[in-house]
Amino acid sequence: MTLIPRPNRGREDVAVQISRLLQAHEIILNEARAMARKAAEAGDDGTNDLLVSDVIRTGEMQVWFLGEHLVLVGQPSGDGARRE
Repeated sequence: MTLIPRPNRGREDVAVQISRLLQAHEIILNEARAMARKAAEAGDDGTNDLLVSDVIRTGEMQVWFLGEHLVLVGQPSGDGARRE
């Protein structure tokens, strides 16, 4: 059982694939934040620390990287340089 939707069959544009991956990371982050809150409320500092330090911080970095990559993919320049 998963909250992350399955991809469509067949080929997808790169930007669509990255968008789906970004959405999946955001789903994981939302769930991890909810679990971290529950752990904190229950006084389970170890679980809260594990979730915040390992899952949430890593996930937030991945979301940032994917978002930046999506910006670059959405704005092709031919030379790989970012255009704003």
